[in-house]
Order: sequence, then structure tokens, then C-alpha cells
Amino acid sequence: MAMHTHSTAAWRHPHTFGQDRPRDAERRTLLVLTLTAATMVVEVAAGLAFGSVALLADGLHMGSHTTALGINAFAYIYARRHAADPRFTFGTGKVNALGGYTGAVLLAAFALAMVWESVTRLLAPVEIAFGWAIAVAVVGLAVNAVSVLLLGVHDHGHARDGHHHHEYDDDDDGDDHHDRQHAHGDLNLRSAYLHVLADALTSVLAIAALLAGKFLGAWWMDPVMGILGAVLVTRWSWGLLRDTSRLLLDHQAPRPIQRAVREAIEDVADNRLYDLHIWSVAPGAYAAVLGVVTHAPRPPEHYKALIPEDLGIVHVTVEVQECDETPVRPAA
Repeated sequence: MAMHTHSTAAWRHPHTFGQDRPRDAERRTLLVLTLTAATMVVEVAAGLAFGSVALLADGLHMGSHTTALGINAFAYIYARRHAADPRFTFGTGKVNALGGYTGAVLLAAFALAMVWESVTRLLAPVEIAFGWAIAVAVVGLAVNAVSVLLLGVHDHGHARDGHHHHEYDDDDDGDDHHDRQHAHGDLNLRSAYLHVLADALTSVLAIAALLAGKFLGAWWMDPVMGILGAVLVTRWSWGLLRDTSRLLLDHQAPRPIQRAVREAIEDVADNRLYDLHIWSVAPGAYAAVLGVVTHAPRPPEHYKALIPEDLGIVHVTVEVQECDETPVRPAA
């Protein structure tokens, strides 16, 4: 019996979704990593030498964030080098969210360390060399400010893989807009950005506390500022943990995106969606599975073409079922 074979090359398509190309965010993260590591060494040594818990906390945060930034940089490199690996069903886009999640966990851990050190210094104060401590804290702040600008100069809520998409808030889940606006963007970059932002905040608080101690004799401001900084960092960490965990667990895309797809399909003829799943596979890129039931079935490509291009849906699977029920016609 003759065997007929057909080439499937024309129907194949890559699943890299832009993760195989070097990203501007990767280059900026590596640069900030270098700056942070160098400053970390100076601040930790100065904090120990001058007895400032705020300065030491700033230096320790620099060290912790150096580790976190290293993880963020590794996530970019790993995702890029393995983007075409067929073992990853939808490419390596989730590595981005995993890097962000890991950074969020580290942020929370370092916030707890800040609280511990601050309470310890409140209970057992140490002498502080205010002049030197202030000078080093100012240098640290300058480095942090440059790092914040490097990582925050672009809107890191948008994709860099050539797919423009809209940022949506899930208006039915009650989440704060500030925390949700970047939920489906580059969460790895957001993690790196929050780490250097936390460093900048700690530096500002350290300087304020050291000035108060030097000129007002309020030595207790030093550890109190450490606690205040920990509270703010914990809030940032929680928002990032929530957003990254949703992507890692294939949380449904925001309701406005689901609604846009449903309306695009069901506004044509008598189409109805009996199944709809949309989830993130990379920063700014979504995959979708649609189940369509209709009295007049069309090829899957017909339904794919109905989906708006600006939603960022880059991979669509369509299942079409023919409805055997008699259509209900409106009364004359």
C-alpha cells in the first residue's frame, strides 16, 4: 500500500515570542548590577567602620540587591539562550516571571533583615561616626539614583519583542492600579527596578536619620528609618509576588482582554464561545485557546483573523463545533 506523506513545514511557527533576541533591559540590568556590586563593598565596610545601622542596612541591601540583580540578569540570559529549546512548550517567557518572583522573595527577606537589625540597634545603641557615614550614604544615593534612571527610563510595562499591546487593569478584582499597571509587562525588569528603588529609598532614609542624629541628637532616628524603609519595601515585594505568581500559575488574562476576544468572535453571525482561555507566555505576549460553536462552521484561520492584533495574542488554537440545534429566528 502506498504511503502518502505531507510536509508540515508551512504550518510550523516558532514559539520564541521575541525571547531569542538581546533585550535593552538585559543590557541595562547588567550595567546596574556592576554599579551596585561596586558600591555594596564600600557601604558595608563603611557601615561597620562608622557604626551606622542605616548605612549598614543600605550596604546590606546593596549586597542583597546585587544578588537579586544577578538573578534578574541570569533570567534574561537563560531565556534568550534557550528560547528555541523545544522542551519549553511556549518558549522561555515564564523565566522572566520566575526571575521577578525570586527577586520579590528576596525583597521580602531583606525587609525582615532590616527590621531585625533596626530593633537590635534600638535596644542596644552603638556610637555613630555621623560625618563619614553621611558622606558614604550620599555616594550610595548617587549610585542608586543613576541605577533607577537606567532601569526606569523606559516604560517597563511594555513588551520589547515587537508586539505592542495595551496595559489593562482587571477592573473586577479590586487591585490597586499602581500595583496592577505593569502586571503583564516585563516583571523581571520590574523586580530589578524595585530592588534599586529600594536601595535609593534606604539611602534617602539613612541620610535623613544621620542628619537628625548629627544635628538634633536624635540617634533613635537611625533604626526607626530602617523600620520605615522595611515597611515600604515589604509593600513593593507583596505587589510583585502577587503579579508574578499569577503569571507562573497561568492566571487568566485581564477581563478587558477576554472581553475583547469574546466580542470579536461573537459579534460575527451566530458564533458563540463555549470555551476561552487566555494566559501570558512572555512579557506582553499571550496564548489563547478558543472553542467556537456555530451553525455555519468556518476554518480556524477565519476565527483567528477576527481577534484584534493589538491585544498581544501571539499563539491561538481554535476548536470549531457545528451546532445541530435549529437557530431561533426573531419574530417578524
